[in-house]
Amino acid sequence: METTERVLLDEQAVRRALTRISHEMIEKNKGMDECILVGIKTRGAHIANRIAEQIEKIEGRPVAVGEVDITLYRDDLSHRSQNEEPELKGTSIPHTVKDKRVILVDDVLYTGRTVRAAMDAVMDIGRPSLIQLAVLIDRGHRELPLRPDYIGKNVPTSKDEIIAVKLKESDQADEVSIRHQTS
Repeated sequence: METTERVLLDEQAVRRALTRISHEMIEKNKGMDECILVGIKTRGAHIANRIAEQIEKIEGRPVAVGEVDITLYRDDLSHRSQNEEPELKGTSIPHTVKDKRVILVDDVLYTGRTVRAAMDAVMDIGRPSLIQLAVLIDRGHRELPLRPDYIGKNVPTSKDEIIAVKLKESDQADEVSIRHQTS
């Protein structure tokens, strides 16, 4: 099998997408005073922190940020082998979500199952006034009725393609690419 890879977003394009998303969030929420950004571990948390930095530059004041680990909320845990323990990375939301606008942030939206798990995790912490969703890449193929409020880039894909997101915080580079295996 041969794998082909094509860059969809380079470092500059990633930065521009996150800047645009930041402006859209401020506009849609009429400021960010009642909002909390909650990044879905791991890359979603990095993206949430970057968006928070952008918003602080624009608005002149910080926005609350947290991160959520969805490991125990995954609907595929029962399909794992009995010897395979899930690796917990910890949830850290240092602010109350009760009656706040929670904006979940992730790198790639695919089936929607990760987002559903993140919503369950947030709802276990408290009841927000609403939940919005921001993603760097929306690749389609939803299995659940979810639609992001903020999208960096729509990338229609086939199910055998893979979207790879690299971020400096975890991968030493900012890049989004698409991989396709051909036989």
